[in-house]
This record gives sequence, structure tokens and C-alpha cells, in this order.
Amino acid sequence: MTDVALALPLAEEETLAADAARHGHRIVARCSGGDELATRLAAADPELVVCGAAPQYLSPRLLDACDRRGVRLVALAAGPTERRQAAVLGLVDVLEAPAGWEAIVPSTGGRAVDLAGADPAEEILVRPVGRAPERGRVIAVWGPAGAPGRTSVAIALAAEFALRGSKVALADADTHGAAIAPALGLLDEAPGFAAACRLVAGGALTNAELDRIAQPHGTGTLRVLTGIGRASRWPELGADRVEGVLAALREWAPVTVVDTAASLEEDEELSSDLVAPRRNAATLAALRAADRVVAVASADPVGLARYLRVHADLLELVGPDRVVTVVNKVRASAIGLGPAAQVRQTLARFGGVRDPLLVPWDLAAFDAALLSGRPVGEAAPRSAASAAIRELADRLAPDPAPAVRRPRRFRRAS
Repeated sequence: MTDVALALPLAEEETLAADAARHGHRIVARCSGGDELATRLAAADPELVVCGAAPQYLSPRLLDACDRRGVRLVALAAGPTERRQAAVLGLVDVLEAPAGWEAIVPSTGGRAVDLAGADPAEEILVRPVGRAPERGRVIAVWGPAGAPGRTSVAIALAAEFALRGSKVALADADTHGAAIAPALGLLDEAPGFAAACRLVAGGALTNAELDRIAQPHGTGTLRVLTGIGRASRWPELGADRVEGVLAALREWAPVTVVDTAASLEEDEELSSDLVAPRRNAATLAALRAADRVVAVASADPVGLARYLRVHADLLELVGPDRVVTVVNKVRASAIGLGPAAQVRQTLARFGGVRDPLLVPWDLAAFDAALLSGRPVGEAAPRSAASAAIRELADRLAPDPAPAVRRPRRFRRAS
């Protein structure tokens, strides 16, 4: 019997679940989305995941979780758009939806054979299958309203990864106040991120197009997709488009840093038109797709209160395991004596936030960065703020991904 987890539209899910036992399969998880299934994958421990190919189901987070655990993944695509979505993510096992068990199981390499006589302690080495072994990481930088320093942190973090030799994409997905272009002194008459969204909508976003629309910055390997110059252009950054762009960036660059807006409001709840575009969709899509989320708070009574009010909403959206809290502008003049200890105590007591990374407020260093159009790490490499950003990059650096060893429970028959 094969343990299977499902993340499908309800009608397809019910059809497969009703017919699973007859084909020798056991359903161990039924989820409404890919990110939800990714969080439940360890507990459910399936041998096979069947999901829809729409971004709601086939999410980068689910792909990564399946790869880390050596779980085979099959996507069911309803039309060419969903097939393109799967192709951008590099998934090989894609079937036309709807599909029955007869089609799904052979697509994973053959039928499952029970090894009744096998040694239960024997293990096999399971390596990721179904897509390219190396995919880039996406790091989203978010913070509540009130200018906690999201853009400054995003720029500094991307530049630090670039200085370490990685090709880095810095994308501005802020639909309320895009600021990366002016902060770096870049022209933004033709916003790169909006152009990428238009290309992905037409199925034309390739590595060559990204090379064309991303602006280089400095002498390193940092490439910038500038944000929309006028906030009224926010409908160009739809959720599906943003997810598609980030999926393409994973294949283009080892590291992508995304600057997002502050609001986490699900504004479809405020509208009767459920198909209308949503202004916060770009932020929500970027946070859901990110491997890690850098949540930036401002180290003053107002900034900390704002952060704590929405911190629970953020954890509900992305899960606590992916969030790194960064407290910016730490200074005694706004907090009092021992500002670092006071910030840590406040976050731990009222938000359960442990081990935040603190960035000291160095006005001269950040002013020098703005004046020269450079990241703070380049403008003032010896500043305490630059040292904190380097520590943040160390925390976010990926560990080598070893092959996953799992108990031998079935063999693939050719």
C-alpha cells in the first residue's frame, strides 16, 4: 500500500480519495494548498504527493519540502497555463487533469511493490527527482507600516550575498511605495519587475529576458528588477504573475531578495467582486513563495507595537519556521538604557519572539549609503549596521542539503 498526500481542487481530491483504496493507496493527508501540505509533510510522511499545477497547489515551498524528504511529486495540470507553471518550476511528472490512479502511479516510475520479506532496518538513498537539482532561494523582506527599514535591509542583504560571489536578483514587489530604484540611483522609467510580470503572463519570461530587463548595480553580481514608479500601476502585479516571476528567478539566480509592502490584509474580504485584482496580492504571494522571510521591526515603542500587532498574522501566513525577526534602528535615545536587552525582553514577553537580530542605528552610515546610491555595506563597511547585515546573511545562508535516508518500504518496478 502506498501512502499518498493530496493537494488538489476539491472535486479532483474527492474523486481520487474515493478510489484510492481499490488501487492499493492510502490517503494520509488532504490539504487545500501546497504551502499547507509542505507544513504537514513531515507528520504525514507520504511516499507520493499528488497536487494541482496551479500556483495555489504547486508552490515552490512544496517542491522544496518534497525534495528534502525524497518524496515523489506528480502534478495534474488543467490547461497550458498550468503546464507552463510546472515547466517554469522544472517539474517533470505532469499529467493532464483530471487523471485517475491508473495514469498517476505509472508516471512516478512504476507500481509500488510490497517488500514483505525485506529487512525493516534496511535503508535506501533517496535523491530528489523530477526537476533540476539546484534551485535558487527566495528571501522576502517584510515589515509593518511606519518605515522600519525594509528597503534598506533588502538592499544591504542582497549586496552582501553578491559580495560573497553569488548571482543575486533584487526585486521590488512593493505595490504601495517602491523605493529600491531611487535608493540605488537607478532609472525606473521601465520597471523591471512589472515587465517580468507581463512576460510571465504571456509565457515569455526566459533567462534571456531576465538578463535584458534586470539592471546591473555596482561591480559585483547584483541585478535589480526595479519597482513600479507610480503606485497606481499595482494591478500589473497580480498574485499569479508574481509567483511565476519568482519561480523563474529561482532558475536564473541562486539568491533572490524581494522587497515587499507592509499590508497583510486579505482585501478580497472587503470586495464583492472576487475576480478583481488585489493590491496586497503581490506581497502575500511573495511571502508565501519565499523560503525565508526577514521581518523588520523598528526599535522604538511605536515600531515594536506595530510589529507585535501583525506578527501573529505573519506567522499564520508563512509559519514560524521561515521567519527571521530583524530589529532595525536600535538606539538608547528611543528605548532607554540597555536598548538591546529591552528589545529582546519586549519581543519575548509579548510576541514569543526569540533570538531576534538587532541592527544598531548608524545614521551616518545609512546617510552615506543614500547619498552615494550604494548599499550600506559598501558605503560604510566598518559600521555596526554593516556587521549586523553580515550576520543576517550568515543566518540565511543555506546549509548543504544531504540526501535523505528513509526506511525501505517499497521498490519501483520497471
